Amino acid sequence: MSNFNIDSKKNQTYDAIVIGSGISGGWAAKELTGKGLRTLVLERGREVKHVTDYPTTMKQPWEFEHRGQLPKEIIDANPIVSKCYAFYEGSEHFFVKDAEHPYVQEKPFDWIRGYQTGGKSLMWARQTQRWSEFDFEGPARDGFAVDWPIRYADLAPWYSYVEKFAGIAGNKDGLPNLPDGEFLPPHEMTCVDKHFSKEVAKHYNDRHIIIGRAAHLTKPNKIHYDQGRGTCQNRTICERGCPFGGYFSSNSSTLPWAAKTGKMTLRPHSVVHSIIYDEQKKKATGVRVIDANTKQMTEYYARIIFVNAAAINSNLILLNSTSNRFPNGLGNDSGVLGKYIAFHNYRATIHAEYEGFLDSTTDGKNPNAAYVPRFRNVYKQETDFLRGYAAGFYSNRYQYEDRNGLGEDLKKNLLNPKYSGAWSVNSHMMGETIPKESNYVKLDKTLVDPWGVPQLRINVDYDDNDVKMTKDFFEQFKEMFTKAGFTNIQTHDTNRTPGLDIHEMGGARMGKDPKTSILNKWNALHQCKNVFVTDGASMTSTSTQNPSLTYMALTARAADYAVKEMRKGNL
Repeated sequence: MSNFNIDSKKNQTYDAIVIGSGISGGWAAKELTGKGLRTLVLERGREVKHVTDYPTTMKQPWEFEHRGQLPKEIIDANPIVSKCYAFYEGSEHFFVKDAEHPYVQEKPFDWIRGYQTGGKSLMWARQTQRWSEFDFEGPARDGFAVDWPIRYADLAPWYSYVEKFAGIAGNKDGLPNLPDGEFLPPHEMTCVDKHFSKEVAKHYNDRHIIIGRAAHLTKPNKIHYDQGRGTCQNRTICERGCPFGGYFSSNSSTLPWAAKTGKMTLRPHSVVHSIIYDEQKKKATGVRVIDANTKQMTEYYARIIFVNAAAINSNLILLNSTSNRFPNGLGNDSGVLGKYIAFHNYRATIHAEYEGFLDSTTDGKNPNAAYVPRFRNVYKQETDFLRGYAAGFYSNRYQYEDRNGLGEDLKKNLLNPKYSGAWSVNSHMMGETIPKESNYVKLDKTLVDPWGVPQLRINVDYDDNDVKMTKDFFEQFKEMFTKAGFTNIQTHDTNRTPGLDIHEMGGARMGKDPKTSILNKWNALHQCKNVFVTDGASMTSTSTQNPSLTYMALTARAADYAVKEMRKGNL
């Protein structure tokens, strides 16, 4: 029997374990296997294979039973996830349903999740901007949160590294507050977008309207063809899964690349319970995994562990990884694990009309839109609120069909849609929230999920800084819209619940001081240096940019460091 146990443990031992197969987990798998490590990738959801498991991706509108709409009973049963813009009849199978994975809302929080191979990389909005030096310096400058242990120069080469592989469409704009990257040809702005950009440039020196930077293959390079990916078809139904690999996802890119090495073992239906800490060796030795179907627990072992379960679940796993050495969660000597959660404030929107360019229309589809980089408090503190906001900008002309007539007349009317008189212009804010100790997640003492893992209690909310920032967004964009000649300007504070931005960050933040942070400058736990966290949980602050590109760069950088340290015998 003892020989059987030894053989069993040997069969369950790897060089590295990656928890999660989403954007950052996929990158961890690619990098670790590419460096020769036998790597186990644990995914709590089902397996979704590229192309094969995108059941709605080629469906036409009339092929859906409800023409894309969700029945009332599904919406009523899912009051949280049904708020998400990407949740509809063609994509619902990629989203976690509310009742299946419960959590406790101490304050309202819409936790949007995707439990399958690739995670939310199948449904994400694909916006990918680099952070600037101003973003990494922000906390040190204003004294809120803690200082980042890295700066832009530390991450710049890794941004380039992941951009080349993932494929990022964008324009080199030469802006210090939004560094340029390794870009494929950009998407095109509409004539109204360009008009707005020119008018803003006339009146402001520090404000810019640019085309967004997005993870789409507008003109693939060899490295993308080598992945088996092709040109983006501008179908704008990305959240169904792209059979062309036209946008970046773990399923179409990093995971197949890792699989080609022969070094990756992907294990779906694997709910990670906790990380095993060996008090004699003073390091983590493996993970405890509950089979999602049988509910049986198995232990897997490795020399290094990457935690990439997405921000809130990564916090849950670390908090649940208790031992005599770490009674409050793995690496949590400081007591800050699960605290200082932050997110992006999307609650403010502004709409208007423009009577120009009536000889032009929006023809076809564009998977990208214009972008307004942050211009508040960039170089110095200049407002009554901290940090700042970026914004999306979108313009179009509404199309309508003339359904009068019969036979040939009706067919001509339907094939030649007409457009409304004025252009519609819209913008939404993406504001940086300040990490606060009062914004936290913690384990419930009695409630567990269907797999026996403690449920999370989430306490996250807006504050006065967010209110002031929202007010400033309205004031500044009303002024900019007016100078651009837009009319019928209307602002709207949606008061949307935190979480619906799907940009939750923090809880296991990076920092220089183990007394005030969980991770060091290499994304390793201060007190358990063979465990790395490189997803949103690691973020010290949120900046105003979409965060996924930064997760990719952090992951590639940390994996490179981890393998080098392992080969030196330090891990």
